Amino acid sequence: MSLYSDFIKGQLFRLCFSIMILGLIRILFLDLIAAIKAYHKAGDKKIQWKLIIRRSWEWYFPIKRLKNNFHIYSIFSILFHFGLIIVPVFLFAHISLWKDAAGFSLPALPFGWVYWLSAWTIVFAISLMTGRLVIKEIKELSKPQDYVWLLLLLIPFITGFICANFNLSPSSYQFLMIVHMLSAELIFVLIPFSKIAHCVLAPLSQFISALAWKFPPATDEDICVSLNNKGARI
Repeated sequence: MSLYSDFIKGQLFRLCFSIMILGLIRILFLDLIAAIKAYHKAGDKKIQWKLIIRRSWEWYFPIKRLKNNFHIYSIFSILFHFGLIIVPVFLFAHISLWKDAAGFSLPALPFGWVYWLSAWTIVFAISLMTGRLVIKEIKELSKPQDYVWLLLLLIPFITGFICANFNLSPSSYQFLMIVHMLSAELIFVLIPFSKIAHCVLAPLSQFISALAWKFPPATDEDICVSLNNKGARI
C-alpha cells in the first residue's frame, strides 16, 4: 500500500499538477490572443481601465451582487469558494507537495484555522448541494456537472478532514488518504477541460468582456443588411 501511496503523492501528483498548469496556460494564451485580435479589429480602441478594475474587484468580492432572493445561498457560495482555495494551498501537509511539484514554498496556516476552514467548506458545500436540489429557481439553472463538481470537490475535503482529526486504523488511514489524493489529482486533470478553468481567467474576464463589445468598423451596417435580408426572405 505504501508503494501505491508514494507513487500517488509523487510522480502521479506531479503529472496531474503539470497537466493542470499546462492546460490553464493554454487557455490563458488562447484567450489573450483572441483579446489582442479583438482589440486590433475594434473600431473604438479606447479601454476604460478604471471601469474594468472596478468590475473585476466587484467580481472577486461580489457583496453588492448578492441576489435579493438568494442572498444566504450567495454568501454560502462565497465562503465555500474561499475555503476551497485557501485550505489546499496553505495546509501544512500540502506545502511539501507544492514545493516538489512547482518549486515554491508557501507559509502554512495554523492547524486551528485549517480545521475550521475545512469544516465550514464541507458544510457550505452540502448547503449549496441542498439548495440546488430544493430551491426551484436554482434547480432550474443547475446542470448535471454542477452536482458532479460539488460531490467531487467534497471528497478530498471530507477524507482529508477525517484523516487529520480522527483516530483511524493504519489500513483505514491509508485507504482514505489514497482516495483523498486520487480525487484531488482527478480535479487537477479536469480543471482545464471544464468550467472550473474560469479560475485562471478571472483576472481577465472583465477585460475580455469589455473588448467583446467593441465591434469592428461597419459592423452595425452589416448587421442591418443581414437583418433586412432575413426579413425579405420571410
